[in-house]
Amino acid sequence: QSRLKNDLISVQIEEIWSSLMGKTIANYTDSIKIIGQTLIITTTNAPLKNELLYQKEKIRERVNEALGEALINEVVVK
Repeated sequence: QSRLKNDLISVQIEEIWSSLMGKTIANYTDSIKIIGQTLIITTTNAPLKNELLYQKEKIRERVNEALGEALINEVVVK
């Protein structure tokens, strides 16, 4: 059940990702997954990866705010 809930939350985040982060970032984001309370963002674009690493805390805050509860404790960029 926990995995199903994480999958549903991942889909919710993917749906709002472009409004949270902007269309350019959304276009270069390969995948978004949740494992436990960790949001995993995957991209092959090195400059974007670097930018996301600097914005990890802001991303966590924005996603939690958009979801209406503190579901994400950590952001990992791969």
